[in-house]
Amino acid sequence: MEEYTLVEHLTELRKRLIIIVMTFILSLCIGFGVASKLLNLIKLQPTAVNVDWNVFGFTDGLLIYVKCAMVIAILLTLPIALHQVWLFVKPGLSETEAKGTFRYIPISFFLFLAGVAFSYFILFPLMLDFMSKINQSINATETYGMNQYFTFMFNLIIPVGLIFEMPVVILFLTKLGIVTPKSLRKMRKISYFILVVIGVLITPPDFISDFLIIIPLITLFEISILISSWSFNRK
Repeated sequence: MEEYTLVEHLTELRKRLIIIVMTFILSLCIGFGVASKLLNLIKLQPTAVNVDWNVFGFTDGLLIYVKCAMVIAILLTLPIALHQVWLFVKPGLSETEAKGTFRYIPISFFLFLAGVAFSYFILFPLMLDFMSKINQSINATETYGMNQYFTFMFNLIIPVGLIFEMPVVILFLTKLGIVTPKSLRKMRKISYFILVVIGVLITPPDFISDFLIIIPLITLFEISILISSWSFNRK
């Protein structure tokens, strides 16, 4: 464990932030290079087959292109960003804690990908189907464009991917002594309420969609408590 002055901390933080920003810019360039191929691949998926790829404004295509490139950049930057965060807090950890927390990087990245996959392959199609049935029940003419389809998709998969980071975040905070299993259990009721609100906000107003997102969120929180207890007892 190393002792740093405030100036050294700020200098180290600046260094880590610069690396993260530069990685994101480089990843964004890569994203712009492959965005069109990814968009065409998504176009072939079952959820997009019945959607006409119309644009209703001159900037719609550009906005979707940029959003897709940014999602790719986030995916590519995430492991590097997590590694930089670990390097920043490493001087304040013992050798055992540093080795233990280093394993959080691949786990965290895997959980984010799992959240993105869950939202895209399971939650997203069900939500589209539900909203389509509602529109048909009122005899509405469904005319969607690229902007509506991808904006809805991106607004879903990124938040769900971040929410799936909950277990590793709780484990990391437990390692640092910021939270304990006891404090998490005391917060269970209010945590459930917050998770339910989050689930309702990112899903359409029907019980099935709410259930599909709220149950995994609560399960992740309970898993986080178990992991926190395991880490706390070992410590």
